[in-house]
Parts: sequence; C-alpha cells; structure tokens
Amino acid sequence: MSAYDVDLFVIGGGSGGVRAARIAAGYGARVMLAEEYRMGGTCVIRGCVPKKLLVYASRFGDEFEDAAGFGWTVPPARFDWATLIRNKDAEIARLENVYRWNLATAGVEIVDSRAVVEDAHTVQVVKSGARVRARYILVATGAYPTLEPPIPGGELGITSNEVFQLERFPERILVIGAGYIAVEFAGIFCGLGSEVTLLHRGDRLLRGFDEDIRTGLGEAYARRGIDLKLNRTLEKLERASDGIAATLSDGSVLAVDQVLVATGRRPNTKALGLETAGIEVDRAAAIPVDGYSQTLAPSIYAVGDVTNRANLTPVAIREGHAFADTVFGNRPTMVEHSLIPTAVFSTPEIGVIGLSEATARLRGEVTIYKTSFRAMKATLSGRDERVFMKLIVDAASDKVLGVHMIGEGAGEIIQAVGIAVTMGATKADFDRTVAVHPTASEELVTMRTPFVVKHPQAVG
Repeated sequence: MSAYDVDLFVIGGGSGGVRAARIAAGYGARVMLAEEYRMGGTCVIRGCVPKKLLVYASRFGDEFEDAAGFGWTVPPARFDWATLIRNKDAEIARLENVYRWNLATAGVEIVDSRAVVEDAHTVQVVKSGARVRARYILVATGAYPTLEPPIPGGELGITSNEVFQLERFPERILVIGAGYIAVEFAGIFCGLGSEVTLLHRGDRLLRGFDEDIRTGLGEAYARRGIDLKLNRTLEKLERASDGIAATLSDGSVLAVDQVLVATGRRPNTKALGLETAGIEVDRAAAIPVDGYSQTLAPSIYAVGDVTNRANLTPVAIREGHAFADTVFGNRPTMVEHSLIPTAVFSTPEIGVIGLSEATARLRGEVTIYKTSFRAMKATLSGRDERVFMKLIVDAASDKVLGVHMIGEGAGEIIQAVGIAVTMGATKADFDRTVAVHPTASEELVTMRTPFVVKHPQAVG
C-alpha cells in the first residue's frame, strides 16, 4: 500500500497549476488540485481574458469613426457598460466550466477549498480539515494586486480585481501606474469614453521596455486625449460630493469617479505554511526555485507568478508543463526565461521579443533598423496614428536580438516573429523572406538601411 494518498497535490487552479495537473495525470499520476476561488486563476477570471474582451470593446469607437472615410454612414453609437460586463461574465463562466471539464476528463480530483502546506509531504484542505499525503506538492498560487504605497484614503481605490465588476461606468477615472495593467486599462477606459488621467512617478511608461516603445506609447496616449501626469505621485484620496478628490504631490487636486491602483502585484504566499517545510520566501515574498522549479524542499515545486520569475500566463503554463515532464514524464525540462515574446494590449498595441537597444548595447556592437509610417488603413480613415517597428541586430553575428513594434495587430505579429527570433534568425534570414503585400508587417523584412550604428563604450 502506498504511503501517499496522491502522487501530486497542486495548490492553485490557475494556468500553471491546471497545466501541470493535466500533464501529470496524463503520465499516470494520481493528482488532486485545490482552488479556493474560481478555476482558471487570475488570467481567466480577472486578468488576461476579460481584459482582452474589454480591449475589443474599447476599439469599436475607432472603427465607427474610421468607417466614414471608407464610405460608410454610421449613426451615433451608444455604449452600455452593463451589457459588456454581463456578456463578459457569461463568457468567463463558460471558460471556468471548460477548465473544470478538462481537469475532470484528465482524471484530476478537484477540491474547492483553500489548501496549506503542513510539511514536505502533507497538505491540509482548510474547508474540511482533511490532510492529504502527497509524494510531490506543487504551489501555483499566483500573485495578487496591491494598493501600494499606503496613503490616507487609499481604501477608496480599487485594483485590477475589482475593476471588472464595477456597477457603474466611470466618466472620470484616475489610473495609477505605468506597467501592463495600468496602460492597458487607461487605453480601455479612454476608448470607452472616460476622461482618463494616467499618473506615474517616473518620466515614461512601461519601465523595462525599449526606450522608443516607451516614448512612442506616451506620445500616442497624449494624442488620444489621455492626461499623462508624470513625475508625480498620489498623496491622498478623499470622498467628495462629486466623487473622489485625489491630491497629487504637486499640490493639484483631481475630481474623479474612480481610482484604479495598478502599481504592482505580490506573490500569493501569505499563510501557505511554506515555513513548515523549511521554505523561506525572498524579500518580494516569492518562492525561490531552481531551473526545474524545485524549492529547497525536494518534494515541493512552484511555478508561475508565485516564483516572481517572468510573470506572464504563457510562462506559467510552460513552467507547469515542464514540471510535469520533469517529475512524472522522465523528461527533465527547463524553461528558457530570457527570450519571451509579449504583447501589451494598449491602443495602439505593442509587441516585443528580445533585448531592448540599451541592453543589447551593453553586450556588444549592434545595428539598429527602425521605421515609422502611417498605416494604409489610416490613409482613408484620416486617423493620426503611426506604426513603429524596430530591429536590433548583433553586428558580429547578424543575429536578430530584438524586435519591437507599436501598431494594430502587434500582438499577433510578434507571436509569429517570435518563432524566428527563438530559432536564432539572422537579419539575412529576414531579408530573404518574401514580403506579404500590402501589410504593415512586411516592413519587418524590407528594412535595409541601418538607422544608427554605434560602438558602446568600453567597460573598464
């Protein structure tokens, strides 16, 4: 008789945990998965998926305006927030049921409860008090949004969790932050008709992205009417007769209906009992793991945002799959975190893979190719929005080190380009690829003249 009730106990029913559970079960493992909220995790329930649905909704206004240039007469459009949220909720409920069905079909036992670690091989199901002995434990509890830094009246703000369930559409909204979530929701509410103020303590948006992308998005958002308040912070929030009064560090006071705080997320490790297995989280509250997602306790692994490596849903999925391959499939697999294609669903959209120009220059001599142009669609619509593309190429090997884009469909384009870059494509490989005409993406294979070539300063 086995000393364990299951081969694998997964804590967390998000993207990484679900993928790990399904793949492990496919290898014949006995798997139990506990989720305390809703199956699907942040991405499906209150993250990527509902966010993208709201992004789609926010872009119809542009389409209605652009149609006139192509001969269409479109009557004045009217947007209804309640309808959007109701339809979004129905789709999310459908997807949650799909996740549950897929797990059940794979033979995974689902436990609708919080679960905590009691020791290296024991998990307690909080709702029932039951203790489950597991050969391996996988922690996949993700991260949670924070209302930080704390300020007077901070409780009047909401996070990306609550924004999806607002009962009333905010005519005036203050968004705080400059990362994915902040710029995406600023674009969403602007497109839906809100008066949007985007507040950031730094001088540009999207820290860590290529400087041309950061500058380009800021300029595009300013043209769209988003009020960018940079190099400033929020000092306090107060109830006012007409909504919320937000006092900024420069002394100005904004009157808004809603304040969305998108200044960061923290790994969801609080009260998980990790210390009982000898696991100490780091200063960011993340679980330290090795390349195989294994913690200091050999029987306990962790994947996804709870490890604070590359906090993106597809990465969590890959990590979960690699874990199952390693532990149950006899196929030791590491996930490469250095080359990850990503999209920011702002409007205009951003697609990126590889190194920024600044980072690439630290590693050696590079050749830069970039272009900015008006998309073909805009020639008749009259929209004042440009497409930007940039290639960063290693001067010695001709290898493409980075691709950066702003424009319609950037997310779709960067997924395909990501295959080439991941395979180690050179600029010559791009050049000998026949262009698809007329498209915006053909510019990626037709740029021939370097924009600038510089020799980085020697490091002593």
